[in-house]
Amino acid sequence: MKRSSLQWKLTLWFSAALVLMAVLTFIVVFFVSHSVLQKQLRTELIHTVEDNVDEVEFYRSIAQMDQDGDTDHYIRYGVGYLEIDDDFLDQVNGMTTALYHENGSLLYGENPIAAAGMLAFEDGVCRTVRVRGETWYIFDRRLEQNTLRDLWLRGAVPETRADAPLRDIVYVCVWSLLALTLIAIAGGVLIARRALKPLRAMALTAAQISGGDDLKKRMPDGGSDELAQLAGAFNGMMQRLDDAFEAERQFASDASHELRTPMAVIMAQCEDALSGEKTGADYREALSVIHRQGRRMNRMISGMLELVRMERKTDRYAREPFNLSALTESVCEDMALICEKNIALTTDVEPDISITGDQTLITRLLGNLIGNAYRYGRENGHIIVTLHRAGSAIELTVSDDGIGIAPDQQEKIFRRLYQGAPERSGDGAGLGLAMARQIARLHGGELTVVSEEGKGSAFTARFPMQ
Repeated sequence: MKRSSLQWKLTLWFSAALVLMAVLTFIVVFFVSHSVLQKQLRTELIHTVEDNVDEVEFYRSIAQMDQDGDTDHYIRYGVGYLEIDDDFLDQVNGMTTALYHENGSLLYGENPIAAAGMLAFEDGVCRTVRVRGETWYIFDRRLEQNTLRDLWLRGAVPETRADAPLRDIVYVCVWSLLALTLIAIAGGVLIARRALKPLRAMALTAAQISGGDDLKKRMPDGGSDELAQLAGAFNGMMQRLDDAFEAERQFASDASHELRTPMAVIMAQCEDALSGEKTGADYREALSVIHRQGRRMNRMISGMLELVRMERKTDRYAREPFNLSALTESVCEDMALICEKNIALTTDVEPDISITGDQTLITRLLGNLIGNAYRYGRENGHIIVTLHRAGSAIELTVSDDGIGIAPDQQEKIFRRLYQGAPERSGDGAGLGLAMARQIARLHGGELTVVSEEGKGSAFTARFPMQ
């Protein structure tokens, strides 16, 4: 489907929902109105017949009749006369009222339902009867005077008498429904267009990112609705991807640079050994250099693979509670045996601090930090390892009084294969601090550094209290 189909889908759904609600409302109004009008029609019929009861009187002679000059109607009945007052409503608004004898003979008025035959009288009951496919309401009333007990008034009105106002209601509802449909479609288009405007901007930005190699572009994330949240999540994802690509590019650059040197040495030694006749000592020297460089490459490659596995969490590391205080004391006792450059290693460890994690990884973290402190420390210097609780965290700090780190390098030293002072790194591959930081993060913590050139450095691993 076309890209704009979502807009039309939203419009159609919105319009259909609104029209459906209007139709349901119309149906409810129709049936309620029909019911009310029919009830009103029956009530009107009953009131008309009840009013006509008082308009029929019996007189034994003409002299007894009320001669008031009205155009009343007189009917010979038994031993006297019936007077039908001129207020008698025999036909009004489609209703007919007729006077019957109990035997079914019509005395006055009309019988519009004669085709249904003569129906038995039922006093005070409003009934329905079908006459030639049409429904009629009928209401019978016996006259109350003793001399008139054989007479009945019957009112009749067709059910369709209530259709006229109902047709007006239908007419108004239909036109209102059409107008509402047009308004719903126009409003749906406007609402869908405004709602999808940020989405179209996101799609355009995503296409620009996909069509090029610029990962710096970001989605417009103004507002606070769900689309803004989506844009924020997408921007966060793009930032992480950009950081990952930058790290990968830096990693590839650093790896190629670091591996180029030992490979060049190995190739040079091989070419020199193959260039002519050499003594046994020369061959042994060449093999020794090749072996040393190969071992360095092996350490570097193994370290990089392990770091990648930690970053991607492809290996499952043991997570069990252990005494970090005892582990720190044990590692420091072993590392103190190095005694390189006559550097003294001391500890300040708070007892009985426990965490949950992998002892091997924590041992490596601590060993890397102490090893770096020896490597970049000064002659006759000091290394202090402290472990203590700090609020809701556990802080493990390795401090030295060595050469320190320049401010512009204090974040770079955590990059893979980065060496701040290559002349003092020895056989180091530049992976120790990167691995130490990743180990801290695997345990829910972070590794930071505070350093001043010429005065030393303090590396602190903070772990959440458990």
